[in-house]
Amino acid sequence: MKRVAFSRVNFCMLAAVVGGLIAARPAQFLAQAPEPPGTFSIIGFDPETGEIGAAVQSKIFSVGSRNIWADANAGVAVTQATGDTSYGPQALTLLKAGVAPAAIVKRILDDDPDPFPIEWSKQGRQFAVMNLKGEYAAHTGPKSTDWAGNRGGKFCTAQGNILVGPAVVESMVAAFEKTSGHLTRRFLAALEAGQAAGGDKRGQQSAAMFIVKKNGGVYLHNDTVIRLQVDDNPEPIKELARLVGLWEKIPRRPFTK
Repeated sequence: MKRVAFSRVNFCMLAAVVGGLIAARPAQFLAQAPEPPGTFSIIGFDPETGEIGAAVQSKIFSVGSRNIWADANAGVAVTQATGDTSYGPQALTLLKAGVAPAAIVKRILDDDPDPFPIEWSKQGRQFAVMNLKGEYAAHTGPKSTDWAGNRGGKFCTAQGNILVGPAVVESMVAAFEKTSGHLTRRFLAALEAGQAAGGDKRGQQSAAMFIVKKNGGVYLHNDTVIRLQVDDNPEPIKELARLVGLWEKIPRRPFTK
């Protein structure tokens, strides 16, 4: 009898411990998961030059290394928030195949197996896609960290998460549309406007810009018009503008027909 009672006590204690671990698991995972990156970005197209690209700022280290994908034979994509970096290459492949941006967004989301639904849910994904005609589609998941959303304009779409409010993306679109000159300057104006409207709630750290065009880069068989990254700076947009200024002074002889 004593042996049976002892076993029951042990069983109850074990069940309580296991139950506690199971109950605590989501919180534990959330504590260990990376902090959702707050980011604002803009995709844009210049129909006069045929150049297409994107620019981004975030309070995370080296946002440009995992946010922008661009291909002169396809278009451009950005992925952020609880991002899955495979979305970028997937989008470019589908763009090359001629799939419309809205259909690309739906297909990629539908095919996402959502492997980490607790700490990195696909419901928090945010991404945008644009083809070489300037046609675009953007998505903000319902669980993207507030404030999160996207706004579209003429040949541009701005999106962001962990922002002070919708004025950030709205100001970005307005600045892009009213700014003249090269696409680099229009992107800078958009980032500056987004930051002036409050930007990322947590502040600034990194920024990037990537623009492509078939044979639009320096030297032979180079489609990269410009690709810049500011990985860690208290004023990354200001530093990005300085780098653009240096780029503008470099003699360029693109091999175009």
